[in-house]
Amino acid sequence: MKTTFLYGDLVDIYMLQPQGYIMTGKEQFVCKLKKRLYGLKHAPRQWYLKFDRCMISSGFTRLEADHCCYSKWFENFYIMLLLYVDDMLVVGFSMKENVNLKVRLAEEFSMKDLGPTGKFLE
Repeated sequence: MKTTFLYGDLVDIYMLQPQGYIMTGKEQFVCKLKKRLYGLKHAPRQWYLKFDRCMISSGFTRLEADHCCYSKWFENFYIMLLLYVDDMLVVGFSMKENVNLKVRLAEEFSMKDLGPTGKFLE
């Protein structure tokens, strides 16, 4: 996943005026962010909530034992997706459904497919 933490929905965030940009006579004013920034404390949570909504709307179920593991059952097979911050591992018995999932995620997020997995969280 590229620029992961910039995908979350922006909530109202106010900050002090940055040094060098403080308006004379309005020192007590604050700035309201209009765009997402890296380094915001809530960015990882907002990213996860958006990703979770995407997976649930695609028919996946979040595992109760691990909220970063999603599964989707078909008639004769299943697909599992493991999420670790901005890395994903897709495991399934149907290459067609694996590709469909990647296409669905690429429609929602900017992604880079690194191909078959050699190692994952060694």
